[in-house]
Amino acid sequence: MKYVKPIKISLKNHSELNEKWVQDRIAEDPSLLGLGDLVLKDKERLQPTAGRLDLLFQESESSHRYEVEIQLGKTDEAHIIRTIEYWDIERKRYPQYEHTAVIVAEDITSRFLNVISLFNGSIPLVAIQMQAIQTGEQISLVFTTVLGERQLGPVEEDEEVQEPADRAYWEERSNKATVAIADQLFEILKLINSNLSLRYLKGYIGLAVNGKPNNFVLFRPKKTWVLVEVRLEQSPDLQTKLEEAGLGLMEYEHKWGRYRIRVAKDDVKKHEALIQELFKASHDQLAS
Repeated sequence: MKYVKPIKISLKNHSELNEKWVQDRIAEDPSLLGLGDLVLKDKERLQPTAGRLDLLFQESESSHRYEVEIQLGKTDEAHIIRTIEYWDIERKRYPQYEHTAVIVAEDITSRFLNVISLFNGSIPLVAIQMQAIQTGEQISLVFTTVLGERQLGPVEEDEEVQEPADRAYWEERSNKATVAIADQLFEILKLINSNLSLRYLKGYIGLAVNGKPNNFVLFRPKKTWVLVEVRLEQSPDLQTKLEEAGLGLMEYEHKWGRYRIRVAKDDVKKHEALIQELFKASHDQLAS
């Protein structure tokens, strides 16, 4: 095979290629960004107060959205501010989704990388550097993530800052009937591991093994049902089984790696075998 030396070119100074061309390439193939299995939701999305968002993507199997802004050449203050502004507008308009701001530029300088890193501590922000490579008469785009979204620690790592609560707190916050549903679900968990106990915190009702936090399952009682979060790798077979059974699957939360399921009083007895299977798979996966 013949070796052909690739040549890096500047899109900002190119006579034919422009930002619209880059935008179209990413829209055609979102996998270029390396952010997972994304679906294009909108291009040049008009913002209520100012400008247009270049690209809006959503993960194909979750409610996670990415607000993507493209810049040719070096990053600058205005572009970073615009990226964050559009992210903020979208998350306020559509709070039911999880949102991440993404800035794509040909040259993300060390100075602005440091600035972006500061934002990344409080804003979910991803910086991707883009290179255009010419080989003969063909041009390719190469995308490299130089700053990824800060990964959140598991719930157990946040135990120290979770305020403790008790059963009475949850009975007042939701009601006695839904806390009783959590009790029924806990009895199923006890069949899997008899050393489990409940831990009442103001954010959720968690689990412990011999006094040590082990939150492979969490309960958040509501007024008429309980939100059950089960830590487990996503499985198409399990997804289908939950949907066919009619158990209240809300979504798979990719950030935390959890199934979120709505369980009402009648669901516990009706779906006891499936719930136990789900709990045991989570317990065994965490133990392996």
